[in-house]
Amino acid sequence: MVSPSKALSVLRETFGHPEFRGAQAEIVEHLAGGGDALVLMPTGGGKSLCYQVPSLLRPGTGIVISPLIALMEDQVAAMTQLGVRAGVLNSTLDAAKARATERDLIEGRLDLLYVAPERLTTPRCLELLGAARLALFAIDEAHCVSQWGHDFRPEYLQLSVLHERFPEVPRIALTATADPVTRREIAQRLGLGDARVFVSSFDRPNITYSIVEKVDARAQLLRFIRAEHAADAGIVYCLSRKKVEETAAWLAAQGITALPYHAGMDAARRSAHQARFQREEGVVVVATIAFGMGIDKPDVRFVAHLDLPKSIEGYYQETGRAGRDQAPADAWMTYGLADVVQLRRLIETSEASEDYKRVSGAKLDALLGLCETAQCRRVRLLQYFGEESAPCGNCDNCLVPPETWDATEAARKALSAIYRTGQRFGAMHLIDVLRGRDNERVRRWHHEELSVFGVGRDLEEGLWRSVFRQLVALGMVEVDHEAYGALKLAEPARRVLKGLDEVQMRRSADTPGPRRTRATRVGAPELDGPGALLLSHLKAWRLEEARAQSVPAYVILNDSTLSQLALRRPEDLAGLAQINGIGAKKLERYGPALLRILGR
Repeated sequence: MVSPSKALSVLRETFGHPEFRGAQAEIVEHLAGGGDALVLMPTGGGKSLCYQVPSLLRPGTGIVISPLIALMEDQVAAMTQLGVRAGVLNSTLDAAKARATERDLIEGRLDLLYVAPERLTTPRCLELLGAARLALFAIDEAHCVSQWGHDFRPEYLQLSVLHERFPEVPRIALTATADPVTRREIAQRLGLGDARVFVSSFDRPNITYSIVEKVDARAQLLRFIRAEHAADAGIVYCLSRKKVEETAAWLAAQGITALPYHAGMDAARRSAHQARFQREEGVVVVATIAFGMGIDKPDVRFVAHLDLPKSIEGYYQETGRAGRDQAPADAWMTYGLADVVQLRRLIETSEASEDYKRVSGAKLDALLGLCETAQCRRVRLLQYFGEESAPCGNCDNCLVPPETWDATEAARKALSAIYRTGQRFGAMHLIDVLRGRDNERVRRWHHEELSVFGVGRDLEEGLWRSVFRQLVALGMVEVDHEAYGALKLAEPARRVLKGLDEVQMRRSADTPGPRRTRATRVGAPELDGPGALLLSHLKAWRLEEARAQSVPAYVILNDSTLSQLALRRPEDLAGLAQINGIGAKKLERYGPALLRILGR
């Protein structure tokens, strides 16, 4: 059994952290002692330390199974900066480098080895592992094993071989997103039925969640970036490859350093864009969900969605890539009824089983509830993962509480319009009918003769769009994809039409109201003028070091560490050693230069 003091010593001397957070200490002790574990911890919560520290405490090499080989080199570079002996085995290595890494593994010269799942399960790699001394297996992004999940990867299904071939080697499976069904599936498919389960809070208090009605999505995004995140690193998610390319080009034309990323690009261009995002500062990547899994970049200051994700798990996973350094970050999204229609159509027209379609529809409904709630976003988000919380004070609904209104009469008019037109038309035609527009399409179907024609002239078109969107979110209206997105009445609509139920709705706006300034948002260090100048000098030094070593800037020191240096301005090496993120190796390597910048 490894003593807690030894684990803490490794944490301080190697990683530069003064103490473990949350359940980290308990997980490290359990794994270092030879136990299996299933760990659910939010992105930025310190999952990596849960296997890195035990790998240094146990004899042998820790094998880390990671899904994206493009990121492994940066992970190895980060470990090397800390003095940890790390290597990688993947398809990017030439034969000579692969053989050298294999020799290092066999001869015990590695603390950590990163391997892609498809490589690990080959007979050759399994034989290699059988000849080495292994400290543990760490299965990162374990939700990839779930066929119900948003990031399913078939090769993960083969990882049960680890339990069969190496029953004495402890295993840890880690993920940031897994509802109870997915947790059970992970345990079952990876043979972790007897593993100890650690579930940390899913809360990311440093992230400000904002969801706005989609009016002119690009213009709204540009206003958001310029107002909140000028010159910051960020990720913008779009549903289609075409939209990714068009949005990146448009942002670049507006003076934003924006790059596209999607699976349809050639590998060299995609790799180059990812490398720029990882290694340069202030780069915005516009991407499909193909981008982001396993991204270690801690200083992503915002994640924006121009299209609705498919589930709360997907939303949480993607927004979780912001603010991994615990500094303030934003999760911003626009959405409209067209997003709902498109995603419902994708679900209904897919070749998946009826069970899968049913589960996917329920997940989308849960996300719509998050979008339309007038209550705290964080409370609703955490509730989905089975966690209770109080209003956060750091989401758009808490910062500027939305107005609600009695929409009962408007809802009845909208539902009546759906019924009177035969449940065969989409929202825009129904709005034309309600607002009494005498156009060709209305006349073609003689809808100007209906009793509902013109009864909604008192409400603006934007408000009617919001009414129909919220009726879908509330489950009173369904989208019929076989009829090209026509709206149909659902069972709950009957009670509203009969006058038995009232309907309250949030009053939408195209942009959120006034917000707290960045300096006063949750977790933001308050730097004075000289402190801000000092921080800029520290960032310039870091960028120069990163370029000289051909590594991402955050591998040298992350933003949070630099901010603490500028805030506390330590006077000597002993003071530097007290800054979170500066371990023994980095103190030795960068201490004198940092003291010079600090004027000591």
